[in-house]
Parts: sequence; structure tokens; C-alpha cells
Amino acid sequence: MKIKDIVNREIVTLTNCENEPIHIPGSIQPHGFLIGVTPDWKIDFCTENVSVFIDLIYKEIIGKDFSEIFGIEVQKEVLNYINDDKTRLILPLEIGLLGKIFQLSVHKSGDVYVLEAEPHFEGKERIVELYTRTIEFITNMSSTRTLQELCALVAIGTRDITGYDRVMIYRFDADYNGEIYAEDCREDLEPFLGLHYPHTDIPAQARELYIKNQLRLITDINYEPVPIFTVDNAANKNLDLSLSVLRSTSPIHVEYLKNMGVGATLTISLIHHDRLWGLIACHHYSAKNISPEIRLAAKLQGQFISSQIDLRQSTDEYQIARKTSVALEHLTGLDLPLNPLSFATISTDPELLNLCNAGGVSIKVGGEIYKHGITPSDDDINVIIAKFRNLAKEGIFTTNKLTDYLPEFDDNPSNVAGIIYHSLGSDNNIIWYKPETISEIKWGGDPEKSIIKDSKGLHPRNSFNIWKEIVKNQSTIWLHPEISAAASYAHALHNQIILLMLSEEEEKYRSQSEVLKEANAELENINWISTHDLQEPLRKIQLIISKLLMEIENVSAQSIFESLQRVSNSASRMQVLLQDILKYTRIKYTKEALQKINLNSIMEATLDEMKETITESNAVIEYEDLPEIYGIHFLMKQLFSNILQNSLKYASEDRLPIIKVTSSKEPEPYNFSHNVYCHWVTFTDNGIGFEQEYATSIFKIFTRLHTQEQYGGSGVGLALCKKIMQTCGGTIRADAKPVKVPQ
Repeated sequence: MKIKDIVNREIVTLTNCENEPIHIPGSIQPHGFLIGVTPDWKIDFCTENVSVFIDLIYKEIIGKDFSEIFGIEVQKEVLNYINDDKTRLILPLEIGLLGKIFQLSVHKSGDVYVLEAEPHFEGKERIVELYTRTIEFITNMSSTRTLQELCALVAIGTRDITGYDRVMIYRFDADYNGEIYAEDCREDLEPFLGLHYPHTDIPAQARELYIKNQLRLITDINYEPVPIFTVDNAANKNLDLSLSVLRSTSPIHVEYLKNMGVGATLTISLIHHDRLWGLIACHHYSAKNISPEIRLAAKLQGQFISSQIDLRQSTDEYQIARKTSVALEHLTGLDLPLNPLSFATISTDPELLNLCNAGGVSIKVGGEIYKHGITPSDDDINVIIAKFRNLAKEGIFTTNKLTDYLPEFDDNPSNVAGIIYHSLGSDNNIIWYKPETISEIKWGGDPEKSIIKDSKGLHPRNSFNIWKEIVKNQSTIWLHPEISAAASYAHALHNQIILLMLSEEEEKYRSQSEVLKEANAELENINWISTHDLQEPLRKIQLIISKLLMEIENVSAQSIFESLQRVSNSASRMQVLLQDILKYTRIKYTKEALQKINLNSIMEATLDEMKETITESNAVIEYEDLPEIYGIHFLMKQLFSNILQNSLKYASEDRLPIIKVTSSKEPEPYNFSHNVYCHWVTFTDNGIGFEQEYATSIFKIFTRLHTQEQYGGSGVGLALCKKIMQTCGGTIRADAKPVKVPQ
């Protein structure tokens, strides 16, 4: 039978050190020995140092039945221990092997049972004393309020129980860089509290092992690794020691600890939500081993922290959560109208920033950006939106380092570093911003030099002098209550946008219904006018001509002239009516684009055309500086002409007509932009006036308030004005006010 060792002799290089196979070193530490047995209890693996502990050498053991070497009773005892999960997971088995007492740890690696034996501790720890210390610790634990206070208490308690020179609570950040969060050490030692260490100090494969095996012991950093031997019956045969107590350590890690002057270590994993939250790292500056009972008590300290992380972080975040809750209640309780201007109101509400302790906020709705506080420019906001629209899973994205995704923001003058992005459907969104927080981090050595290469190969850094780094382009991290509150309000805001869209659609359909109703009424009026008003002049013409032809021989020349004059008047009236109807229908089908128009030019041109009419009526027309608007030139000229002619037609006989034209500006109530205004141009005259109840009907086609004999006209003029304003996207209204006659 051929036997070989399974020591991993692969050379670690710069390209593979991140993937160093530390779980299969093929060797162990020498303070115990290891045996691996197959499912049929044949010894397939054995360490070279077995002869140090029992009177056999590894070559005499490998390939033999376990019971043949240690006896069937011992095999039964080990099997019972394997099947007793409760005991096996707490303490090792105290067992006699060939006349000596050992403490046996057992785990399974593939199909192999791995048995690791350590000599029995002569000075067995007093269980009662450890129990008393644990109860005392639990009592003191209840007096701590924050997570950091608890960690400080655990550091003191763990050092008291284990006797290590230094005990540190090591906390990972999101990128697995570490920070000494709490510490207790000998008074003569330099404290490490507050120092940071790069993620490369504890690489990914080491962190994975810390999750699998939550207690790791190195009793003497200067140990010589003991090789594991096995039957040479398969190529690349090895043994996974992820769960091993005695597993040998990476040479790079050993050198790292030597560079720190450490002689022995104990490491306990702190697991939170299946993630490595941190470690309890115990350092001793000489060789040191501890009993299974002390290991268990130390491991219990780690369980105390792990079980309290959520609770203590909740306590730490309570005040923040309370503040965000108040802000959320205020914002969701706002009674705002369903129009776009409500977003301008929301964006400037201070509680919108308090909601997640942000420095600024922007809301983009309908293409318009409303913002408040510390925010980027509109162009930069659109760049951020374009980037995170695709990155945001389920429409949500948070970061405290914007430059990781948009490097061009490195020198952005807005000083924004962190964002919470929420999509609000379509191209709508809300973004909260946090400003840059420049901070100083103290590293335990230069983080860029964690691995050094020289002529002898790779080595960990040998300097742990404090190395200071100034961190820029980062904000404080977004806390869970802040992110949750932002999500809750974004959902409420999304609902408000949906309600606004529904309201606008409802208004649109209502408006279309009104337009259809008005169009039907127009058709009815045109139908009526074609059968009445247009036929009435024709009947007059027919009657006058018929009568004239029947009495032509007896009619004087004067009578003939008067009859023809009446015919001409009727024909003229019919022509005016037809022209007005043509103008009205022409407006309906106008498709010219709106252009910027100066209404002062329109007014001047209109007054010039009406010069003779104005002079004949002795009217006084005054107008102030009128605005520029978007409209159709010939229609606006027609509008001004119709309104002025209407004022002159209905002038009072008791006074000279005075017409004043003024303008005013006010925010557009139904526009997404808070920078858009509507202009009102007001024509005021001192004419005969009308009752306010007719203020709407006078704009209907063919509607007249007086008889043809009192005031001529077709009844189309003001209807034409309304149609012009509808075509140009505006509105028109009339207000009747009593006009006092001067005494």
C-alpha cells in the first residue's frame, strides 16, 4: 500500500492570492492530531504527528479498521457522539484512546468523518465560575443602550474569560473593510480602537470559512505545520478542512500576524442575517491555548452580540425613524389640489428633506423639474436620471458615492455625493440628495500595500503605522429608516400623479364633450340660419321685385329707386351674413402654427384700419404696453377688430365712447411648469352694457340681445372671437358692470 501526503504546495502569486485554497492546506497545527475515517470506518487519513500523542506511527494506522486500532467500544462511543447533535455542537467528546484521555471534535467532510484529538486539559476550567461570569455579563448587558456600548462590554468580558492580551470587536463595512469598533487590552499596549483595515487583510475565501466555522484558534504562531498522509489511491486527493479545529493557517496570514508581533489568536465569527458582520479578534503576544469550556464561553460572547445587532441598531436608529415618521405623516396628510402646481408646493416643504435627512430634493413630473435645497443643475439631474433609470431595480436605487457610477461628477459644483432615486412611472421621478462629507480614516498601515512582492515572493505588509486617508466624494450612508420613509412617500407621490393624470383625462373628456355639444349646437344654428336668416332677405328681394314688376307702369321713378335700395340692403345683409359664416368656419379649420406675436403691433395695425370709424364715432381708445404672446397673426388682428367694433356699435348715446385696453399676468393654473404664466388682455368700455346672465350666451353663434332694427349685425362677431381664442389656446369671457352716467 502506497502512502502520500496531501500538503498543498501550490505557489501563491499576485494573480491567485485572492483565491488561495486555504480550506485544503493538507496540514494541521501541532497541538493535536487528526484521523479521517471512511463510511465503513477504515482510517484513510492520519497526521504525521500521531506518534507524539499515542504509541503508534501514521504508517501503522492508515488503511486499518478504526476498531482494530482503538477498539470497538471506542468506535461505538464515537458513533453515539456523532449521532448526538446537541452535545457534538457544544463541547468535544472526552474519550480514552490507547490509555490516554483526549478531547475529540468530530465533523464530516464529504464522506469522511474527521476526528480531531487534543490532549485533555489538566486544569479543567471551573464550570461554576464561567457560569457566574456569564450571568454577571448578561446582567451588565441590559444596562447598555447602544450597539457600540454592548461591543465594548463584550470586549471586556471576553478578555476577562479568556485571558488574551488584546480583545477587539472588528466590524465590516459594505465592502468588507474592517474597523476596530470596540477594544480591551493590556494597559501597556498601544490601542487599535478606531483603526481601519482593508478588505484584503481578510480575503473572501477567509470570510467564507469564518461563516462556516465560527471559532478559529491558533495556539502558537511559530508552529511547524504537520502534514496529513493518506492512501495513494486517487489523483488530486485532498481533505476539505473548512470545519476543522486544527486546520493549518495560510502562510501569508501567519506572516501577517508575525509582523504584528502576535503569538496566538482566537477568532469568533459574528454572523448577522447570514452575512459576516464582524469578528471578535483576540490576540496574545506569546503562545496560548484555552480549554474547550473557555472556547464555549467565548463563543457565547459572540452569540450575545449577534443576537443583539438588530435590537441595538434599532435603538440607535429610533430617533431617526421617529423623525422620518413625523415627516412622512405630515407629507401624506397635505391637502393639495389635483394640479401640477402642487408639486412645486411639495418640493419646497421642509419635511420632504427631513423625511430622509437629505440636503436637497428634485421632483420631475411631466418634463418639469421642481427642486429645493442642495441639488445639481437641471442638466445634471437629467444625466443622473438617464443613468439610474436602467440601474434601478424595481425603480429604486441608493448610493452614498455617486462618482462610482458617474465619474464625471468628481468636480461637480453641486457638492452632491449620495442619492435615493425613485421612479414615479413614465419619465417621472423623485431624487433625494446628500452632500459630500469629507472624512479622515486612520488605517492600520497603508491599505494599498497589503501584499508586498519581493525577490523571495509575496508577503503581507510589515508596517502597521497609522496611515491617514482623506475620503472625498462620499456622503453619510443612507440608513434603513431613511430609505424606507423615502420609499413610502414615493409610493404616495406616485399615487398622486396617477390621480392627477386621471383628473386631467377626465377634464379632457369633459372638454371634448363640451366641444362636441357646442359643435352640434353650431350646426343646428347654422341650419336654422340657412333656413331663416338667409331666406328672409331673399323673400324680401322676391317680394319687392314681384310687386315692382306688377305695378311698373304706375310706379314713379322715386318709388322704383327706393324699392331697389331695399333690395340692395337685403342683398348686403345676406352677403355680410355669408361672409361672417365663412370666417367662422374658416377659423375652425385653421392649422397654422402658433408664433410669438407682439400685441402692440396688432393693436396699432387694427387702429390704423379702423381710423375712419373711430373718428366718426369720436371714440377715445387708450391702451398700455401689451405683452408678447403665442398666436396666429391674422386671427389676433381679427379678434381685436371684432372687439373694438363691438364696443363702438353698442356705445351709449349719452356719452362719448371710451375704450381702455390693459393687460395683467398670473400663473397658469393647469400647466406643469411653475415658470409659465398666462396673460389677460382686458377691453373696458363705457357702452350700454348688458345683464350678467347673458355673459356666456353672447359668445354663441347667431345669438343677439337686440333686434336687427335696434342694432345691425349677424350675431357672429363675439362667437368668432371665442373661436379665435380656442384656436390659439386661450379663453375669453365677458363681465357686465353698471356704468354711471356723468352728471
